[in-house]
Amino acid sequence: MPVEVRLPTVLRAHADGQASITADGATVGEVFTALIAAYPAFRENLLGDDGDLHRFVNVYVNDDDIRYLQQLDTKVDDGDVLSILPAVAGG
Repeated sequence: MPVEVRLPTVLRAHADGQASITADGATVGEVFTALIAAYPAFRENLLGDDGDLHRFVNVYVNDDDIRYLQQLDTKVDDGDVLSILPAVAGG
């Protein structure tokens, strides 16, 4: 199922400058697998060494934070929008 993946400015360089791309998958994890297969540089930005979501990345399916759902096992449907937002810290 095609899902739109919206990328923040900091990650667009890994996707030929595109603001959004389309990837297939039934879950967020499957979409990430497809995304990483097409653009391998995303791996270190999205996933930790253990294969789980990097703790400094927030991911939303439509408007829902996947950390409060099933994380990488969160189901996605055709036409859903997956937004990737790096966590911002400051003081």
